[in-house]
Amino acid sequence: MKKKWLLRRTNVDIKKIASDSGIYGITTKVLVNRNINTSDKIKSFFDTSLNNLHDSFLMKDMEKGIEIIINGINQNKKILIYGDYDADGVTSTAILYKTLEYCNAEVDFHIPDRESEGYGMSKNRIKKIKDEGFDIIITCDNGISALEEIKYAKELGFTVIVTDHHELPFVEENDERNYILPEADAIINPKRIDCEYPFKNLCGAGIAFKFSQALLKKFNKDDKFLKDIIQFAAIGTICDVVDLVDENRVIAINGLNEMCKTKNKGLQALVKVLGVEKDNIKAYNIGFQIGPCINATGRLEKADLSFELLVTEEDDRAKELAKILFELNKKRQDMTNENVENILNELKSGINDKVLVIYKKDIHESIAGIVAGRVRETYNLPTFILTGGKEMPKGSGRSIDEYNMFEEMIKCKDILHKFGGHPMAAGLSIEEEKIDLFREKINEYCELKDDDIIPKLRIDNRLPLEYISKDLIKELSDLEPFGKGNSKPIFAEKNIEILDIKILGKNKNTLKLICKIGNTRKTIDAIGFNKVDTLMNELKEAFGVCYNEILKKPKGLKLDLAFFPSINKFSGKESLILKIEDLRVSNI
Repeated sequence: MKKKWLLRRTNVDIKKIASDSGIYGITTKVLVNRNINTSDKIKSFFDTSLNNLHDSFLMKDMEKGIEIIINGINQNKKILIYGDYDADGVTSTAILYKTLEYCNAEVDFHIPDRESEGYGMSKNRIKKIKDEGFDIIITCDNGISALEEIKYAKELGFTVIVTDHHELPFVEENDERNYILPEADAIINPKRIDCEYPFKNLCGAGIAFKFSQALLKKFNKDDKFLKDIIQFAAIGTICDVVDLVDENRVIAINGLNEMCKTKNKGLQALVKVLGVEKDNIKAYNIGFQIGPCINATGRLEKADLSFELLVTEEDDRAKELAKILFELNKKRQDMTNENVENILNELKSGINDKVLVIYKKDIHESIAGIVAGRVRETYNLPTFILTGGKEMPKGSGRSIDEYNMFEEMIKCKDILHKFGGHPMAAGLSIEEEKIDLFREKINEYCELKDDDIIPKLRIDNRLPLEYISKDLIKELSDLEPFGKGNSKPIFAEKNIEILDIKILGKNKNTLKLICKIGNTRKTIDAIGFNKVDTLMNELKEAFGVCYNEILKKPKGLKLDLAFFPSINKFSGKESLILKIEDLRVSNI
């Protein structure tokens, strides 16, 4: 589907802010587009020292939770960390485990099995934990919605601390939402209505890190230990796709810096098996290589394997676990690709709905969300993928910016057995005989217009090619890590003269353009991965049957390019390149 290009506009005085901040106007415009629109905000954005973190004790119940743990350690009580099986949950568990162990606590952990236990706490497991002699439960990345389970734990005599970042449960009465908290002894979640913590968007690992920071402060422990666990917090932060601003940015940058010189045996082994450049680990490597491997164990085996990788002190075991994670992720990728291909082939016959509800019994429930995301990317439509499940069909949904998936599911709550989630992602279970009704109702309530489902490409600024320099690229790289809330900048320029076109790669899916720089004799290469089809379609639309001749000899061809400027390093030499985000034939 052809993207609609939208140029971001602002009324702010870019020149003045750039002058006051001592940075390029182009960089300033990017920051202003992300609501970093004063010189003070820009200064704060670039100050990523750990001193820029907020005081952990500003979080509601932090003092109470720390006191429970300290008393528990002093009284030799057994502490159980109740985690979760995704990357955020695993890293949260590892952070708390290593911190409590460092503080000489008697501590163990439990991460639920995705298929047999599902997400969050269960009464059966709580009973087993009690039988094993534990006294204190501390949750991470879950617990805020475990009303009945925590009530049961309290009846059994547990002291319970909840650390979580998910939305609070609520009941609706007269169109008003009344939020409910579990009966825990301490509930640490900045999304609490009565929590005045200045940053609300930490992930589970971020909150576990803040808890650990507070505990270490009470014990007067060396802050050097924080550098070990901030690596895990960075993985959780990037993988959970929270906004990379404020504390999340500080955690991500410092965690990535530590990973580049990590002494953690598990991370060293995983980076090596993945072939990642160990001293140049970026958010991309976390989000698309390291994170998926950590996630794969919870999807196809037991998340305990990923947890063990993060905490092991044995070289041989670290190497063994890294290989297991790599192979499991490869298996997950193959399963995903096969299912996505089958679904896309079926959808070629036609789509009538604006919200896709697809039921495939044989899809492994652990990859339903990934499959939904891939289908969503193809059609830019909110997508639910439902699978067989053990007791009843279960599934996951992935949405687009214009559609609040969670709010729309609330309208169908009488049809669903269970559901939960966020505006962009959700999970649900539903009786099989109600799936067609759900498909009908979710589309009946849908108010998406045709323009809403056209994919948008938001351009930060026009950038003439002659303005691109190594200094500018270096300054733009200082805006990293890129992700949600701090998207990678995209620039564009019109009427770029193309001197040559090359199609590269084993699968012939990489596009290389030789672009003339303005009115000079200089050129710059533009590289587009998986952009060959885009160019072909544009040439066919513009030139009809003559497109092949243009492809071979593009004399006079001019393209509009959306791109990100970068530096290519090859054989010890550096050159400027454009990484193509989108393209179109110029209308001249």
